[in-house]
Amino acid sequence: MIIGTTKELKNHEYRVGLTPDNVSDYVAKGHTVYVETHAGEGANFSDDEYAAAGAVIVDSPAEVFAKADMIVKVKEPEPCEYQYLREGQILYTYLHLAANPELANVLLERGVKAVAFETITDADGNLPCLRPMSQIAGRLSIQEGAKYLEAAYGGRGILLGGVPGVERGKIVIIGGGVAGTYAAKAAVGIDAQVTLLDVNLNRLSYLEDIFGASVTTLYSTEANIRKSLREADLVIGSVLIPGASTPKLIRREHLGIMKKGAVIVDIAIDQGGCCESSHVTTHDNPVYIDEGIVHYCVGNMPGAVPNTSTIALSNATFRYGMLIAQHGLEAAMKLDHGLVMGLNIYDGKCANRNLADSLGLEYSNPFEV
Repeated sequence: MIIGTTKELKNHEYRVGLTPDNVSDYVAKGHTVYVETHAGEGANFSDDEYAAAGAVIVDSPAEVFAKADMIVKVKEPEPCEYQYLREGQILYTYLHLAANPELANVLLERGVKAVAFETITDADGNLPCLRPMSQIAGRLSIQEGAKYLEAAYGGRGILLGGVPGVERGKIVIIGGGVAGTYAAKAAVGIDAQVTLLDVNLNRLSYLEDIFGASVTTLYSTEANIRKSLREADLVIGSVLIPGASTPKLIRREHLGIMKKGAVIVDIAIDQGGCCESSHVTTHDNPVYIDEGIVHYCVGNMPGAVPNTSTIALSNATFRYGMLIAQHGLEAAMKLDHGLVMGLNIYDGKCANRNLADSLGLEYSNPFEV
C-alpha cells in the first residue's frame, strides 16, 4: 500500500500523523510512504529522519494526496484540502464529524473511506486511539485552567493549591472518563479541592477507590451540577458520547450562578462542547469571556505539546494503520471489529450509528456484525 502524511494546517497544530519509526516499520513490510516536507518539524522530527527511515519526501500536500492509498493525519482536513480527497481513498485521522457536518458531506460526496481515531474500539469497548489524547488533554486542562484563573486574563485571581491560611481553589470536573480522570489526577497533584460528577455509579465507585478522600464524587444531576458550578473556581467539561454531539450539561443560564472570573475548560469542544456558551478557540486566541466567565475552548489542546502527543498517538494508532496496510481496509475490519466501529463514512454513506443520528443521515455499515 502507498501511505502518506502531510503537514497539519490547523492553527498551532504541530503534531504529525506518522513518526520516523512508523515510516521505518511500514517500509520494512514493503509499503511505500510519502511525507510532505517539513511535516514533522513541529514535533521535532526532521525530513532527514524521515528520509533515513525510508520515506519519500515531497514538496506539497497535493503530491501526497495524489499518490497515497491511505492518508494518515492527526486532525481533520481543512477546507483547502478538500479538493485533494478522492473516491476510494482511505482517510485515517481524528474526524469529529458530529461537530463538522460540512466535512461529513464532503467525505460522503467524494466517496472517501473515512476511519476516525476517536470511534475505534477495543475488545472491552474502550477507545484506544482517543485515550492518549484524552490523557494529555485532561492533564493540560488543569495547567491551562490554572493560568487563566490569573487576574491578567480576567480570572478570579485564585491560586488553586492555596497557601497556609488561605482556602484552596475548587475544581469541578464533569465527566469521569479518561480525560476527567487525568484532570482529577492533575488537580489532586496541585492540592486543589476537587469534585467529580458522572452518571455512571460504577465509574464513580472506581474513582473513589482510586482517589479516596482526595476527590468528592457526585452523581450527575441538575441539582448537583448547579450546586457544584456555584462553588467552582475552575470547571472542566469532559463529557463524551463516541461519534455523537456532546450534551450541553452546562447551560447558558448556569453562567449567572457562577463566580465572576471562574474558568471553564471545555475539553469536549471537538464534539460540539458540553457548555452551551462554548465555541471553538485556537492556541493563538484561546479564551474569551462570556457573562463574566472565562471560556477556554481550544479544539486541539494536545497540539500544545506536539512531541509527547505525536509519540503517544502513534503508539495507539499505528497497529490499526498497519493492519489496514497489510490487508486492505475491508479485510482489516473482518479481522478487528474495533475498526468497524471506527468507520465513519463508507461507500457514500454514514457508517457510524451515533454520527448518523447526530447529523440526521442514513446509517449503513455493511461490516457491522
